[in-house]
Amino acid sequence: MTLETLILEKAKKIPIKRAPVLKKSDPRPSVGGKFLFSGRRKLYIRGVTYGPFHPDSQGCEYRDPDMVERDFSQMAANGINSVRTYTLPPVWLLDIAKRHGILVMVGIAWEQHITFLDDPKRVRAIEEHVRQSVRRYAGHPAILCYAIGNEIPPPIVRWYGRKRIEKFIKKLFLAAKAEDPQGLVSYVNYPTTEYLQLPFIDFVCFNVYLESQTTFQAYLARLQNIAGDKPLVMAEIGLDSHMNGQEAQTRSLEWQVRSAFAEGCAGVFVFAWTDEWYRGGYDIEDWDFGLTTRDRQPKLALEAVREVFAQTPFSKNINWPKISVVVCSYNGSRTIRECCEGLTLLQYPNYEVVVVNDGSTDKTPEIVREYGFRMISTENRGLSSARNTGMEAATGEIIAYIDDDASPDPHWLQYLAAAFMNSSFAAIGGPNIAPPDKGIVADCVANAPGGPCHVLLSDRMAEHIPGCNMAFRKKDLQAVGGFDPQYRSAGDDVDVCWRIQQSGRVIGFSHAAMVWHHRRNSIRMFWKQQRGYGRAEALLERKWPEKYNLVGHLFWAGRIYGKGLTEPLGFRRWRVYHGVWGSALFQSMYQNVPSSLLSVPLMPEWYFVVSTLMGVSLLGFFIWKPLFLTASILLVFAIGATLAQAVLSAQKSLFTTLDQSRSTQFKLYALTTVMHLMQPLARLWGRISYGLTPWRRDWEAGLHSPWPNDLSIWFEEWRSSVERLRTIESILQAHRTMVLSGGDFDNWDLEVWAGMLGGLRLFMTVEEHGGGRQLVRFRIRPKFSFVALLLISIFGAISLLAVLDGAMAAFIIFALITLLFAQRAILECSNVTALARRVLKQYAGGMEVKKKR
Repeated sequence: MTLETLILEKAKKIPIKRAPVLKKSDPRPSVGGKFLFSGRRKLYIRGVTYGPFHPDSQGCEYRDPDMVERDFSQMAANGINSVRTYTLPPVWLLDIAKRHGILVMVGIAWEQHITFLDDPKRVRAIEEHVRQSVRRYAGHPAILCYAIGNEIPPPIVRWYGRKRIEKFIKKLFLAAKAEDPQGLVSYVNYPTTEYLQLPFIDFVCFNVYLESQTTFQAYLARLQNIAGDKPLVMAEIGLDSHMNGQEAQTRSLEWQVRSAFAEGCAGVFVFAWTDEWYRGGYDIEDWDFGLTTRDRQPKLALEAVREVFAQTPFSKNINWPKISVVVCSYNGSRTIRECCEGLTLLQYPNYEVVVVNDGSTDKTPEIVREYGFRMISTENRGLSSARNTGMEAATGEIIAYIDDDASPDPHWLQYLAAAFMNSSFAAIGGPNIAPPDKGIVADCVANAPGGPCHVLLSDRMAEHIPGCNMAFRKKDLQAVGGFDPQYRSAGDDVDVCWRIQQSGRVIGFSHAAMVWHHRRNSIRMFWKQQRGYGRAEALLERKWPEKYNLVGHLFWAGRIYGKGLTEPLGFRRWRVYHGVWGSALFQSMYQNVPSSLLSVPLMPEWYFVVSTLMGVSLLGFFIWKPLFLTASILLVFAIGATLAQAVLSAQKSLFTTLDQSRSTQFKLYALTTVMHLMQPLARLWGRISYGLTPWRRDWEAGLHSPWPNDLSIWFEEWRSSVERLRTIESILQAHRTMVLSGGDFDNWDLEVWAGMLGGLRLFMTVEEHGGGRQLVRFRIRPKFSFVALLLISIFGAISLLAVLDGAMAAFIIFALITLLFAQRAILECSNVTALARRVLKQYAGGMEVKKKR
């Protein structure tokens, strides 16, 4: 009999008796952002693994009900609320679990250690096994979730490639959901295959065995980034007392469990309840991972685990610092009631709420007064001013800002405070997650680009934290001058983050300090919001020109996390580090940086390219047909690339709308695609309206002949070449130029760009004359950019072809365009040359200025 036949026969023997219908008093576990809930009560999983044990004469791997009854009773007495099984338990085990208030994570085992995808019959047999297994338990009130797989071996994953494995796991997930739509479904992964992308599962499970607390905590932070907006559960942690001794096991489990909850995990399963374990046809005698012995006598670790479970998620004896929660609102009556309700439910012993009413004309003040919060009313001065007002009024040593359209998780402040207490961070942010099922438009906006994303430099260090969920040490926020009042509606959070980092302070990120943040629920509001963000970027560029490239596009040093990110075109974007011959214990996935050419359509300025091609095509239609045909073909490719990128990005969306009919799914994906097309255009409109254009330029430095020229400066005081170049670089940056440092293989020192067409390269050498005296020589070489050369070449070639074809009108027009680009490039080279000479003379005079923020 074949393997697939055996699986099907075993599945057919499972009784298909439906579990009892849930009562209203027994809400099933559900996912709420980064955590699990039972109804409105947060559910922290305090679990242990259970079995399998040596099967009895009927093949049952869980012995008799009396033994399970005693085990579950002892578990409940020690604060354990969940068990994880690796094989299908009998229904009577679930009934016993229900009586003791214990939830069961049902593991559905199948032959995952072989090349199971080779035979279509075996694939169908496994899927049918999952279906019938879930059908057996569907609706049972003791079900925590179904685990549809556990640690598919890395050689098998590597053999098929991650995408085939991901596709198969998704098939099993959908099969399980079809049988129990309200049941939670997960796959249990581990570090060797952490690269598997499974965004469809309800929550993320990992088995992790690390014996160093520092390494374990660091890896938890990494797993939180992998989990994203989903809960993270440690499906196995533990230590073998057979090899390490009971005292070592006790110490290890104490910090493992405590660290898991402190790092924001939704729960843990300690491996295992008892030393008794049966696997592969044998009783395991040389491992003792249990909290109890084989005869169920408590080990030292059980007491330690019980104490930590009782203090979930934090110890009750912590002296928490006072936190001032500041809410700034301007006409926020539509959402501020929900915000206030959430603030009243915060489980934090030492906090105050300060609401700054920034000149609202609606019912915002009346709503706030209902909750008794301290309210400060001012005239409408803008968001930054309101946040500064809240900062000055705050009496806590930590100030936590939340928007009036956001609502905090009950433990929001605890996770923020813990992160501050265990670090020297000046500021800390957390995830902001869109509430589920708030309508089709809001769901699409949550999956559209331009949302409030965080930017991380590492798993714990941030470059930017969004304003809807950010906290500061008050003294550090005041030290950098608070928020800049020029940012009335957006951009203030970016500016303050950059100023904090410029001051030498560090920003952190807590993956569990989450808030629910409403997204815009109409297309018009989304368009208005993105235009506002574009205007804020223009304001930021005036203050921070070094953060922008030549065309006016903001670039980040860190990695952006969040939904709605635009997918670059191209192939082979991901590579998996397997190690030599697939031997690495930790196998991660790395994203290749897309090429510069493929990155161009990611920028809002790409619409300039599309518009130019449309204009050239239209012009060619009237004056020169060959030009019309060529430009039209290029236009079709440009529009096609834009549409393909929008469709590809929309396909990555994860919608929360409950109605998932085909018509609704079509609307969701179609509208999200439209928003991927709209958002860059709205952003571009906002930028242009405030002067952030690729052709922007400040001509105050004047002009100088754009020819190679040299300059020599005598210094009586010795300084190193590196120190001099850094000083010159900082002065040049203060004049709103983009300055690049020469690399390891470059024979130039600084490259300075006045715009996207013209710049220069600066060379420096030093003559040593003794006594600390130096003669510093500078060589200035103007340089046309690649963009300038490309544009001049293209339009020059078009004009040449036009005159050869006798199209004089086209020749005149495109010859003029070529001359205009050449003139602009020369002017920019002249301007930056004049600026460089002025800066060098300024440096020679000792006028080393610092950029004002």
